[in-house]
Amino acid sequence: MRLRVEFTTEPFDLDQAPAHAVVAREVIEAAELDAVDVGPFGNTAEGGADTVLAAVDALLRKSLQAGATRISLQVNVVDAAGEGAE
Repeated sequence: MRLRVEFTTEPFDLDQAPAHAVVAREVIEAAELDAVDVGPFGNTAEGGADTVLAAVDALLRKSLQAGATRISLQVNVVDAAGEGAE
């Protein structure tokens, strides 16, 4: 199964990326995900189910530890028949 995750961390700071946003970006970029798109108002990444779910777990834990007060995320199945369960 292939998944797409979309997420944002808050609070926002337009002058400088807050620590929680930097940590979230580092987690996603370090994971072996495809089609990673990191931006100031939203981030997306795709990959196999196990990889995406592990990245989401790390993203939540590390971003909260780094000061995030809210994390909004959405996970969608983009190919249920694709790569298997990983």
